[in-house]
Amino acid sequence: MPKIKTKRAAAKRFSATGTGKLKRNKAYKSHILTKKSTKRKRNLRKAAMTDATNVKNMKKVLPYI
Repeated sequence: MPKIKTKRAAAKRFSATGTGKLKRNKAYKSHILTKKSTKRKRNLRKAAMTDATNVKNMKKVLPYI
């Protein structure tokens, strides 16, 4: 069987934790930050886990992560 290529765009955005869960960064933190509260921007800094509904698709896109 041939090797499966990793989707590079996804590999740059997701990383695996020690238990195999996928970690991601939150969106909406790049521009138009003046109207967003400090609390909201601070919470966007923290990493989040990928939702369970998307994990099956993500494992297909990232076969070796």
